[in-house]
This record gives sequence, structure tokens and C-alpha cells, in this order.
Amino acid sequence: MDFKTLNQEIQTKIGYGESYDVGLREIKVLDKQVNLYFLTGLVDSLQVIEIVKGILKIPRTKSVVDDLIKANLAHHNCTEIREFKDIITNILNGMVVIIIEDNPVYLSIDVRNYPNRSISEPDMEKVIRGSHDGFNENFHINVQLVRRRIKDTRLRNEIFFIGEDSPNYVCLTYIKGICDEKLLEDVRDRLKQVETSHLIMTDKLLEEMIIKQKKFNAYPLVRYTERADTVAVHLYQGMFAIFVDTSPSVILAPCTLFDHMQHTEEYRQSPISGTYLRLIRFFGIFVSLFLTPVWLVLVQKNLLTGVLEILTPTGDVKLGIFLQVIAAEIGVEFLRMASIHTPSSLSTAMGLIAGILIGEMAISIGVFTSQTVLLVALSAIGTYATPSYELGLANKITKILFIVAILLFNIYGFIGAIFLWLIYLAKIKSFGKPYLYPIYPFNLKRLLKIIIRYPYKDKNYKND
Repeated sequence: MDFKTLNQEIQTKIGYGESYDVGLREIKVLDKQVNLYFLTGLVDSLQVIEIVKGILKIPRTKSVVDDLIKANLAHHNCTEIREFKDIITNILNGMVVIIIEDNPVYLSIDVRNYPNRSISEPDMEKVIRGSHDGFNENFHINVQLVRRRIKDTRLRNEIFFIGEDSPNYVCLTYIKGICDEKLLEDVRDRLKQVETSHLIMTDKLLEEMIIKQKKFNAYPLVRYTERADTVAVHLYQGMFAIFVDTSPSVILAPCTLFDHMQHTEEYRQSPISGTYLRLIRFFGIFVSLFLTPVWLVLVQKNLLTGVLEILTPTGDVKLGIFLQVIAAEIGVEFLRMASIHTPSSLSTAMGLIAGILIGEMAISIGVFTSQTVLLVALSAIGTYATPSYELGLANKITKILFIVAILLFNIYGFIGAIFLWLIYLAKIKSFGKPYLYPIYPFNLKRLLKIIIRYPYKDKNYKND
């Protein structure tokens, strides 16, 4: 299309004259018209000024406009584009696009200056020792935080644009030669096949479209992290990472159930201390899942004898034991959601009201027994000890299903539910990797590495 029509199409698409933040700078160079398009809120104004200065300094005695403009751009990142859709995509993603009259090649200059918060430590993945930086909503910064840690020539960052109406940057990151090439081809194909109008819900929306997981599966098939060191370590383990612009979380896959149960803190302590922390964490996850159901079975069969007799429900309680447990579990979820939405200045007061007043009053008026409150509280602590928030929620749902099975079919229902649960987990795969690996298929050496935090060894280390 001719220059005038092209500019009309661009201005219509990006809303020039209607949106206050759409910028246009028109310059006459020799006998050619040169237009610069950009979004004022996403570009570095000083860099745009330098680009304009470079164009204005072009000698008016020359005749080759396009090469002169490119040669006089004082910027390190200038690429050529030819498609109309690429013009719109680049403008909407914070580039300056230069349109030159009678020239089919357009110039795109990266002068982005996205508004973003600092790279502070993630609240969900805090450590005592180690780095305290974390990802933010600017995926360029996130990728560079990983690049800063992995100075390996095999590190690759592949860019994809996903979203028809609102194209968004998606970056596939991996280490060439370590991550399986067939796996990468599969991931590339899935990303290219995604058809959506936008990625406003960022990584979670993308995950659901590329995983194609079962509708009723609660267990996470990818791992989310906001720590650059966690991403770097997992890349060397053969995983790939997916960064989505405007999301501080990064997708790691393929992952197993045990990948969700490990934490960075274990690797920041001595091997024996790291193993201790890991075993305590595994025990906490086990408690969060099985403590309440096992207690209900023992209460139902009157097996709480000896030392365990102190856990026998006592007192004049108006609710049945199963209703107590279910009500308490839902109450804990209320507290969790309330803590998320409560301003930090009020969270301490909310915790005192919920934990002390409501708990004590529920016991005093006969809604709950003290044993029920104790067991549900211990189970909740185990849930919060789970490093993966998604795994904690999945275990919570599984626990409720166990409780319902016990209510309906007694101990046989509990045993059957566990059996079906294990079969279900064994059938799940994350990008072709068995979810229960290394238990199924069994790999003793790998299982020991999951249970025990082994010390690092130099490559030249030799066993005597």
C-alpha cells in the first residue's frame, strides 16, 4: 500500500488522535516523509529524543534516505520489519517504529521503559541465606536475572508472540544439549498452536492451553517460581522455563510431585542440615494430607487407647465429628483468604481475632471439641509448610475427599480412596514425564537424592 494509506491504517489500528498516549513525530528528510510511531508511556523519552536528533542531523545533500537513517540512529537495537502486523505489534509492545516514504522496509527500535516494581524477594519463597532478589512483572528483567546466573554459551531464549488482539511476549528458555530436543519441539509446537485473543491472565492461562490437562485434575503439572536461582538450577536439570510478560512467576516443566516438595533453603545449609529440613518438610506435607483422615478412622473404630486417648473427642458438642472437621477445614480456608486480602497493618489483629477469640468461643459454646481444633490446626501448619502453593491446595482437596470416603464407607473407603489416589497420580504425566518419578517408574539412586541432600562434588573428585 502507498505511504498515505499505510499511515492511515496504522493510526486507525493504534488509535492515534483518540488515545492520549499514542505518539507520532513527523520529519521531512530530503524529499521523503519519515514518521515515528510510539506509545509515550512505554518508551524512554530521552532515547526517543536522541533518535529524532540523529535523523535531523542527516545532511540535506544526500539522496539515499533509508540507509542514512539507519546509519544515523544512535541506538544499539534496531531491526528491520516488513509486515504490517509486525508494525502494530512492535508499537503496542513499546518500540519506536519508523516508516519511510516509498520504502517497503520499516525500522523497529527497542527503547522500552516499562513501569515496574523493584526486584525484591518473593514472599512465597523466602530464604535465610542466599540471594534476595526475585522476578517482577517485566519479563526482560526476569530473563536477564537468569542470564546473570547462567553464563553458559548454550543458554537459549526464544521469543514468541501470543495473542491475536493483544499480542504478548512469551520466552522459552532452556540450555541446549541438556534439555531434550524432542521435548523442546513439542513445547514449540504447543506454543505456536495457541489461539487466544490475549494473555491478560498470563502464565496460568498459557499453562492451561499448552498442558491440556484433565478438567478435574487438581495437581499442578508445572512448577511456578519467582526466584532466578531456582530457575537456573532447574534448567541444568533438563527442564525448560517459560517467561510471560507482566507475570512475576515463571513456569518450569516437566516436573514431578517431588519437585514441588523441595525448597531453595535446603541447598543453602550444610548437607546434614539440608537433609533435616527436607525430612521435616516431607513430614509436614504428609501430616497435612493424612493426619485428619487417620484420626477420624481411629475415632470411628475406637482405637484411641493408651497415650492416644488424649485425642479422643470429649465434651458436650452439638455437631458430629465429621461436620466439625469439615467446618474447621473450611474455616481455615476462610482465614487463609482473609489473610491474603487483609492489609498487612491489620493482619496481626485479624490473626488474634481468628485464632484466639473464634477458636476459644467455638470450643466454649460446643461447636468444636478441643481435639478437633488441635488436629485441624496441625494439618493446616503442614499445608503452609508445603513449598508449592498449588500442591498445598491440591492436597487440601484430596484430604476432603478422603474425609468424605471415610464418612460414607468407613475405613474401607479410606483405603480404597488412597489406592485410587495413587493410581491416579501414577497415570499423570507432565510433558511425558511420570508424575510419581522416581517411585514410579522406580529409580533408587534418584529417590535417595530426593530424600537426602547430598554435598556438591567437584568434577575432578574421585572416590578412594
